[in-house]
Amino acid sequence: MVEKYKRQYGSGLEALSYLGQNYLNVDRTLLPDFLRLMRNEEEFDYCVDITAVHYPKREKQFDIVWILYSFPRNERIRVKTQIKDGESIPSAVSIWPTADWLEREVYDMFGIVFEGHPNLKRILLPDGWQGYPLRKDYDILKQDKQWVQINLGIESGQ
Repeated sequence: MVEKYKRQYGSGLEALSYLGQNYLNVDRTLLPDFLRLMRNEEEFDYCVDITAVHYPKREKQFDIVWILYSFPRNERIRVKTQIKDGESIPSAVSIWPTADWLEREVYDMFGIVFEGHPNLKRILLPDGWQGYPLRKDYDILKQDKQWVQINLGIESGQ
């Protein structure tokens, strides 16, 4: 599978394995087409999870990871890409409906915008919450005190 797609995508695709888990690093410009190929041609019919990792000192600060599962093959694969802070990424909701809430969680926790998402808004935190708590440069104590004071009118226990 990897060789077939490396011929097609060249340097935009890199295959890795770590502790028996397979990863495909894909250039963000190839994502929508590549994710559709994974579903349609390789039978990865279930998007298990979408998450991100923040590396504030890198130029491309975010890794976005799709964990996919194929019921017919009984196999998992991870597709990963990198983006800069402020860049958006195409939504996968039209490919896997399960991506809906998963993308909303990544948006809520990291501030990553998924272009074309049907309802991209916070899913875990209140609408008035400032910032994105899973970024490594986020000051949770400051935010918690501010939100509690404004919305509850009391001093935070932090």
